[in-house]
Amino acid sequence: MAISLSKGGTISLTKEAGPRGLTAITVGLGWDPAPQGFGGTTDLDASALLLDASGRVAQDSDFVYFGNLVHASGAVSHLGDNLTGEGEGDDEQIVIDLLAVPAGVESVTFLVSIYEAEKKGQTFSSIASSFIRVVNNDGGSELARFDLGAGAGSTSTLVFGEVYRDGAEWKFRALGDTYDGGFEGTLRQFGVNV
Repeated sequence: MAISLSKGGTISLTKEAGPRGLTAITVGLGWDPAPQGFGGTTDLDASALLLDASGRVAQDSDFVYFGNLVHASGAVSHLGDNLTGEGEGDDEQIVIDLLAVPAGVESVTFLVSIYEAEKKGQTFSSIASSFIRVVNNDGGSELARFDLGAGAGSTSTLVFGEVYRDGAEWKFRALGDTYDGGFEGTLRQFGVNV
């Protein structure tokens, strides 16, 4: 059974996986679209940043998103863009082959941003609910989940969570953080040139 986390909560994915082991995970992100009257269809985009010990990307290609679906190492793959958020379950998924993550990468951080948020006048306060979950690819068991719920604020970009190394273990931390400057400002905070 998955551990439900609140903001700032941490779990050892390695321990939670137990004897089954942990070699690859899928990070699923989901949301319920905004009600009518909030600027039309809400398109949330998931992305991943492969960060070094300083909390920054080593190069711009360490940013995996709908325009760069697979990291050069093959360790992180974005499975495609969902434009509406309709339906049950994950709306977008990012797969991580933990054995292939480059040695210099300390964490994989997950962002969720509203596409054309400024143009449409949309923020997370208009999203009914959103979540991030981590699934062990060996057996499909959900290991951790963070439900952000409704009204996540007047931002258009969230740093939703991170999978990170801690010695020989992989852990997940629920974040729900925001940065000034929207999507581009958030990317700059992590060293991506935009």
